Amino acid sequence: MLGDGDAAEEWVLVRRPTDADAAAAAAGWGGAAAAAEERPLRIAFAEPAKHWTDAAPIGNGRLGAMVWGGVAAEKLQLNLDTLWTGVPGNYTNPKAPAVLSKVRELVDDGQYAEATSAAFDLSDKPSDVYQSLGDINIEFGNANDTYTAYERELDLTTATVTVQYAVGNVEYMREHFSSNPHQVLVTKISASKSGCLSFTVSLDSLLHHHSAANTSNQIIMEGSCPGKRIPPKENASESPSGIKFSAILNLQIGGDDYTAQIVDDRKIKVDGADWVVMLLTAASSFQGPFVKPSDSKVDPTSEAVKLLNPIKNMSFSQLIAYHLDDYQSLFQRVTLKLSKDSTESQSTDSSVRIMSDAIKSTVERVKSFKNDEDPTLVELLFHYGRYLLISCSRPGTQVANLQGIWNKDIEPAWDAAPHLNINLQMNYWPSLPCNLRECEEPLFDFIESLAINGSKTAKVNYEASGWVAHQVTDIWAKSSPDRGDPVWALWPMGGAWLSTHLWGIILSQWTKFFWRIQHTHFWKDVQLFC
Repeated sequence: MLGDGDAAEEWVLVRRPTDADAAAAAAGWGGAAAAAEERPLRIAFAEPAKHWTDAAPIGNGRLGAMVWGGVAAEKLQLNLDTLWTGVPGNYTNPKAPAVLSKVRELVDDGQYAEATSAAFDLSDKPSDVYQSLGDINIEFGNANDTYTAYERELDLTTATVTVQYAVGNVEYMREHFSSNPHQVLVTKISASKSGCLSFTVSLDSLLHHHSAANTSNQIIMEGSCPGKRIPPKENASESPSGIKFSAILNLQIGGDDYTAQIVDDRKIKVDGADWVVMLLTAASSFQGPFVKPSDSKVDPTSEAVKLLNPIKNMSFSQLIAYHLDDYQSLFQRVTLKLSKDSTESQSTDSSVRIMSDAIKSTVERVKSFKNDEDPTLVELLFHYGRYLLISCSRPGTQVANLQGIWNKDIEPAWDAAPHLNINLQMNYWPSLPCNLRECEEPLFDFIESLAINGSKTAKVNYEASGWVAHQVTDIWAKSSPDRGDPVWALWPMGGAWLSTHLWGIILSQWTKFFWRIQHTHFWKDVQLFC
């Protein structure tokens, strides 16, 4: 809530881009800061990704992708922040007080091994698991062709990934970004010569799903997450239905003499186009941490259609103009200079280094760092951290999980679940120092939900006041101990540590959340438990 005299800068305001903005975007994203031209903030790759960790991440806080940048075949691995296994849980254990009393007696008697063994009975079920939405697979059919002049880069100034290469005398380009204003993943594929663009595209998922091309320019994929954790080697389709999802891939196709047709009911084959713009929207039936998926009133396909309809006829230049206006309003708030610039004594050497860094791949720069200790590489790492936070946490999204929003697996490491024994806090440490406090809003929303469940856990498990959270949580705001070694699973200070972020907001006097925190009790009640 804003009071008298509050500045409008308390909110991220995205103006409607002008015609000049769109023209600049079409000409090469000319709205980027002039400083970026002198000191490029680009992560450059010399070849397509061989592993998922080599791919380039993009995201709008809710919808993310990892861009592989292949030549014969491109893959965009997709994520939606609300795709999790499971249903809301109880997170209480009526037997816990008696067990806890026994554990305390054993500790008092110096029987520490026996106390640890007994403490296993205090653990609850493990957290639920973050899931991968699926993949956009693009097959170009030129696997045997030799390509040259390959470039792939993630530009932190524009939050875009570009892939460029040449086959023969034809140059190809792909441009990718995930738009927050329009909640859409955008990919433009173009060729330097008319009629030279041909490919087949499909949508697929590791989750139980059905994918079909309903027209020659649109594919719809619908599916569901498991309603419980899936043990290894168990078929996900045998699990009770959980969160449902839908993704729609829509194609805008340009050219004088192209064809587009449905292949095998689920693919679209494009031949002889000049360019194609792909728009992907996605939604789930998740309606909050306290609503069972079976009780949800949200139809994900209808929601995905609502996102697509207003933008499916917008041009690429219009979409990227909105995207840049939104993203750069956050990213351009902070600069960092650790190296000399062109106005200082070694201007020639500085300029040569900047030009050299723009040409070398980032892998090469990392390898040479032990010799040159290039400070601009440290600058790049700092800005990459800001980029990731902006890309995985925005007002209204889920809290950034253990992998942000990016995950390729059905069984990711540590379930990709938020860990409260440092990882979740670390995700948001940069928010205030880097003037990205809006990106911290999902954390406060999550703490409110966690406090509701945590008060039940505190009352039943510990017969205590206030609220408690343990080492691991999930989209359902799990507050009970995780299943595992009591040495880590029973750590009960997750809520207290998270609340230090609330105190940081109070100290910063951010009016919007200062009022909200002062007039709620969850940030104070965690002290009652401690």
